[in-house]
Amino acid sequence: MIDWFIYYICMKSIKKMKQPFLIFLITTFLLISLDVISQEHKERTSTKSDNVSMLEKEFIYGDSIKISHKIWLYLPPNYATSHKKFPVIYMHDGQNLFDDATSYIGEWNIDETLNELFKKTGKGFIVVGIENAGEHRMNEYTPFRNEKYGGGKGSLYIDFLMNDVKPFIDANFRTKKNAKNTAIIGSSLGGLISFYGGLKYPKVFGKIGALSTSFWFSDEIYNFAEIHGNQKKTRIFFLVGDKEGEKMIPDTEKMEKLLVKSGFPSKKIKTKIITEGKHNETLWKTNFLEVITFLFNL
Repeated sequence: MIDWFIYYICMKSIKKMKQPFLIFLITTFLLISLDVISQEHKERTSTKSDNVSMLEKEFIYGDSIKISHKIWLYLPPNYATSHKKFPVIYMHDGQNLFDDATSYIGEWNIDETLNELFKKTGKGFIVVGIENAGEHRMNEYTPFRNEKYGGGKGSLYIDFLMNDVKPFIDANFRTKKNAKNTAIIGSSLGGLISFYGGLKYPKVFGKIGALSTSFWFSDEIYNFAEIHGNQKKTRIFFLVGDKEGEKMIPDTEKMEKLLVKSGFPSKKIKTKIITEGKHNETLWKTNFLEVITFLFNL
């Protein structure tokens, strides 16, 4: 109502002008501007399931720069009616996982996928979705610096997950705490930091979902993988689409070969290349079930 009231006042003033073409231009500009404002003000409908919530606790870490993260929590449908403990999946870009109203260009449908899995199999998971910190996202999701883009604070972020977030989740919810029952999954730069975190702390994160992983960001990730790749118990799922850029598939295949050469069991790595797969939520959400099926050997 306020936007159109402004339009009414403006039109009253425009009608006093003498130049028809100028009146047309101003009127058109006003209509377009008001339409944009109206679209921005429309609230998108929430699509999250009832068993998804936001933790009340605020998670802050850092010394010179304090970084705050909101945490989304998915609990399995039978959490409140059982005394079971559950495997935990830690994921990045939490605002994109469960709710279209908070997502960037569409959600992953994690809650719907897992609710359906539980209905069919009785298998339940806890999912911890750590929201990205906006302007700090690149810094946090990159373990090594890029000469052009900067970044390189990923080790601090992974330590934050290990030392602050995971202990809180384990202390307040019925979790299976060991690495065998703990996954870390992300896409793009989130895939990069998941890969790095899983190899750096294999006794904490025993399962890695590295989707559309940005290995291009720094070649240092290959040196890191060569040193830390001799993991006998960790499982890794690589996902990549053939429409994500010319380096994505070669980089992923290069990393898989390097890991196997370093001693990583080939049977514990799965690489899936999706024909016509693009770098977007559609690719990641439609393959999420297969990712956890392999990682948790469902």
